Amino acid sequence: MNEILEPGMLVRHPGAPEWGVGQVQSRIGDRITVNFAEAGKQVLNSRFVNLEMVIEIQNTVK
Repeated sequence: MNEILEPGMLVRHPGAPEWGVGQVQSRIGDRITVNFAEAGKQVLNSRFVNLEMVIEIQNTVK
C-alpha cells in the first residue's frame, strides 16, 4: 500500500497509534517521511511498516 502514498496524504502507523494522524512529506524509494501530530517528523522504512491511509469525510448536510 505504501507505493501509492504521495505528499499531503494522511496516514496512521499501525504499530504506533499514539503518534496520531500524520501527513506524508515525501516518499523516496523505501523511505517515507511523515509528520505525525504527536511524534513529529519520522523517517520510516516501508519494508518494515505498512502505513494505513486516513480518509477524511466531510459533512455537507446543512
